[in-house]
Amino acid sequence: MLRRRSSRAHAALACFAFAVSCTFALPAFATTPITVTSKAATDGPIRYTVKVTSKQFGNSSETRTLRSGDTDDFTWRTTPPGGAVAAPKGCPDLATLPLDANGAVVRQTQLRLSPIVDAHGTANVQVSFRAQAPHGTRSVSSGGATLTCPDVKSISQIVHFTMPTNGTPKTITLSDGTQVTISAQR
Repeated sequence: MLRRRSSRAHAALACFAFAVSCTFALPAFATTPITVTSKAATDGPIRYTVKVTSKQFGNSSETRTLRSGDTDDFTWRTTPPGGAVAAPKGCPDLATLPLDANGAVVRQTQLRLSPIVDAHGTANVQVSFRAQAPHGTRSVSSGGATLTCPDVKSISQIVHFTMPTNGTPKTITLSDGTQVTISAQR
């Protein structure tokens, strides 16, 4: 009988020891380590501020938040100096021109921003820039009639560059002198 009791006591003690060891050992295996870093993830949201300065197409500015690999389109429509230019039916390329609610041609600036941020926090950026603006009128013959149509100037350019994501602005100058300034802040 003494032997049974000591076997039971040993079994109970062994179970207790096992339970205590699991209490300390299992949490060490169950939790993932925490690493503290001072840098934000490269694919996290970044605030991009885009400013366009142009004598021909006007000045525009806007701030948006993007993630690495995302693309965003900025579109600004403004009234040119002297007002919008009337565009009668029959003018060439009328369907491709930026029109106001009255059918008159206005200035339009479009910019597509496509950043990809590398592991070091440097953004590789592609900017697609397109703008149109009326500059007076010109006479056009259409269907035997002479029409007074808007004389539209335009630019279309794609630029690639790298920039930091610490808020330092990067300015690029396009072929017509338009300046595009972009800053990126985590």
